[in-house]
Amino acid sequence: MKYVISAPFKSVQDTIHIPTSKSISNRMLIIRALAGSGAALNKLSDSDDTKVLQKALAENDLQKDVGHAGTAMRFLTAYLATRPGEFELTGSKRMKQRPVGPLVDALKQLGASIEYMENEGCPPLRIAGGGLKGGTIEIDAGISSQFISALMMIGPVLEGGLRITLQGEVVSATYINMTLALMNSCGAGARFEGKQIHIPGGSYSMDEFAVESDWSGASYWYQVAALLPGSEILLPNLSHESLQGDSVLAELFENLGVSSSFNEQGLLIRSSKVELPEQFEYDFTGCPDLVQTCAVTFCALGIPFRFTGTRTLRVKETDRIAALGNELKKVGFLLQDDPGGEWMAWVGSRCEPEQGPVIGTYHDHRMAMAFAPLAITLGQVAIEDPEVVSKSYPGYWKDLERAGFGMS
Repeated sequence: MKYVISAPFKSVQDTIHIPTSKSISNRMLIIRALAGSGAALNKLSDSDDTKVLQKALAENDLQKDVGHAGTAMRFLTAYLATRPGEFELTGSKRMKQRPVGPLVDALKQLGASIEYMENEGCPPLRIAGGGLKGGTIEIDAGISSQFISALMMIGPVLEGGLRITLQGEVVSATYINMTLALMNSCGAGARFEGKQIHIPGGSYSMDEFAVESDWSGASYWYQVAALLPGSEILLPNLSHESLQGDSVLAELFENLGVSSSFNEQGLLIRSSKVELPEQFEYDFTGCPDLVQTCAVTFCALGIPFRFTGTRTLRVKETDRIAALGNELKKVGFLLQDDPGGEWMAWVGSRCEPEQGPVIGTYHDHRMAMAFAPLAITLGQVAIEDPEVVSKSYPGYWKDLERAGFGMS
């Protein structure tokens, strides 16, 4: 199945209700489960990832399949290690290729009993839960902040608490800080100082909580505004005091003529024609989920770029660096990248675009959503496997139609 997206006839003037944050939703679901609380979590994300995690936590089934949900895999690995019983945790074919070894090794330092059921270092896992004790552990901080967040969240329920020493470069520290803030809003009393995270033993204390809207989801509307000067888009339930690292969007897109202002309703973005930068460099270590949106936008606007802090993109839903290179080539842009994923760049190199290209999504929601606004530049663009957006933004295509895009 594919969708063919066509450009709107004029700039976008609309209110778009983007989903709430799945990053916050998933963390709060784990914290609530660890607290043994029935406190209400309002405005939970309606994404596939959050629904998968809710189901896994609610059901008593000892076999749990998270599909493509990487966050659920990491968070459940740590959570189930604290629960009595023997569990089997599995996922999709791609999930079975995504590493969890550093997280499993850290949990074993705390006394966890976890076995790899197929390939060493990857799911599926057999977890004999219970029996964990607090203490001091070390973990490589350069692979995935989700490993660290998973460990952090179980800290308050471990006897004696937990002290985590981060080794190497810390990637996506914004997500670690998000986890810390959410834990402390529930009474954890945790501290993050230098490369040390201190979490006292005790328990969580939960109250009713409302989830804010998703800045990653907002990125596609910043993209639309940048490609359609004169647009004015209201995105409710977003705050300048957000816990989300992707809120740097406001700063990033200011370079492209998109202004951001906040009012009682949320975030209002307006775009105008400006003199665009001749080139652009940015370190995405703290906001890797914005790379696809920004790469497509900067190519569409003809702005050469060099992005660093992209190493984790090699092990996401797909190899996002390779996927971007493949699909942008179809529409005439030749990217360069480092084999290790440390950087990616477009220096202005072009090639002959394919006739009637169909953008592959690689089971990756962000590929579909980052490329759809390219219809503004190309007139129309075809997106393969469009249903993949349900992973984080189920209503994306309806919102595009609402904003004036054609869909067939």
